[in-house]
Amino acid sequence: MLKKVSPMVTVLALTVLLGISSNASTDNPAATSGLTVHEWGTFTSVAGPDGQVAQWLPLSGPSDLPCFVDYFENRLTKSIRPQVSTGVRQSSPLDYAKARAQLPGPIRMETPVLYFYAPKPEKVNVRVAFPKGFITEWYPQANVNQTYVQAGVLDKSQDTGATIVWKNVEVLSQDTAPAFLKGSSASHYYAARATDANPIRVGKENEKFLFYRGVGGFPIPINVTVTDTGKILVKHLAGKPSVILFESRGGKLGYSIVDTRRNEALLDPPALTGNFESLRTELESALVGQGLYPKEATAMVDTWRDSWFEEGTRLFYIVPSAMVDTILPLTIEPKAAKVARVFVGRVEVFTPATIKAVEKAIATNDTSIVATYGRFLGPITDRIPQSKRVTNVLDAAFRDYINKAARCSD
Repeated sequence: MLKKVSPMVTVLALTVLLGISSNASTDNPAATSGLTVHEWGTFTSVAGPDGQVAQWLPLSGPSDLPCFVDYFENRLTKSIRPQVSTGVRQSSPLDYAKARAQLPGPIRMETPVLYFYAPKPEKVNVRVAFPKGFITEWYPQANVNQTYVQAGVLDKSQDTGATIVWKNVEVLSQDTAPAFLKGSSASHYYAARATDANPIRVGKENEKFLFYRGVGGFPIPINVTVTDTGKILVKHLAGKPSVILFESRGGKLGYSIVDTRRNEALLDPPALTGNFESLRTELESALVGQGLYPKEATAMVDTWRDSWFEEGTRLFYIVPSAMVDTILPLTIEPKAAKVARVFVGRVEVFTPATIKAVEKAIATNDTSIVATYGRFLGPITDRIPQSKRVTNVLDAAFRDYINKAARCSD
């Protein structure tokens, strides 16, 4: 699906979203009194020509999730998992498979995980609301309520009423070692387990965290455009910590730490002379500075290193805490003593180098371009003069890419 779609309508007042957090986490998790909850996740978006979030297919591409993870399509009635309650039926609902190719939107909410730290076993109820999005995947078992998933909802800023609730979450003692499910195939999902968090149990399912994903329709607090000369203009920087411009090209990488003391910055593409370990240090330092424990920061980078650092150019920034709380209101009962929610915003930026690489691949019928740019190929090719042949070739290639991207990796 490579057709152009209309720009996103702003659905939340940015003045509400521009709060920041600076809660450097130096605590020893084992010494924490009361319940501490830490969360990390990613909001992935595509910068349109005007710098606003553009429409793409955020649910397309490989999910790299184990098959024990649940998703919004209702299970058979004999399933032991709760059915998804979807409220009032609307026209043309999309199941999970169809939504991957037919649900345009501006934001992919990727892998939020909630960790729990407690000196003794506790039992809590956890609720996350996502009124401007759909909950698409989760684990352990949960009650998910939302309107039927259908095309047009995300770009029309309709309220989905989406909530995910885990009842009677048992926060187990840190010295217990319950068995965790693990599929036969490799998955980045498992990297998030490498922390000192207490194990948790919901029903009969054990895990190290509560996990969920989704797709949404809301603005982001940074505007990113590419000038005619290939420079990258970033606006609305003032007060935002840890903004990094990153580029990977032909196996080499580079990055620039953006000066956020001013409201905007005009940047050259970074020189491709960097290395992953130095970038890892910068990212993990930023995440710890916002409230994560070091092992959590490492787990987040390990979870997303293959995706964050794939071919192309992108901007990373720490999402203001007020934006996270507005987009994803979180309720924990009994109330936690400490909560840290650290999200990374990822903005895909299409520079002349990327456009030229795709144009060259089209001219030479190089089908590997689909694997290189994957789910972002649609909005990239929107920037290339179209012909009937080019459109047909790319549409067919992209449909094939979506069909071959397995829902899970067992």
